[in-house]
Amino acid sequence: MGAKKQDPKAGAKKSSAPKAKKEGGGKAKKKKWSKGKVRDKLNNLVLFDKGTYDKLYKEVPSYKLITPSVVSERLKIRGSLAKVALRELHKKKLIRLVCKHHTQIIYTRATGAKDKKEEPAAKPPTKGKNK
Repeated sequence: MGAKKQDPKAGAKKSSAPKAKKEGGGKAKKKKWSKGKVRDKLNNLVLFDKGTYDKLYKEVPSYKLITPSVVSERLKIRGSLAKVALRELHKKKLIRLVCKHHTQIIYTRATGAKDKKEEPAAKPPTKGKNK
């Protein structure tokens, strides 16, 4: 029984494929999450003071688009207070209702012309034979 001969192909395989180094090279850093944008706390009025109430009657009827959110932002008042104020202006005919929905109420300034519904409509001439 003789000594085993080494396979020449086996040795060639080992030497031709060197070991690959591990990728990465250490522990990965922990991801830092951003906090996002921090909003400033609003300090809006809950009740009208004299200056704001005067401003409501002076400036708001001249706005082209009047919504509770617009009034709240410009006069620095709460949204609920803005809704009540707009209802009051509408009752006094200082602003005109455009669209009413349970989520959003839209008003516009009251112009000199009346609403189409309030004007007496003239009958347009009818086409066809009049018998």
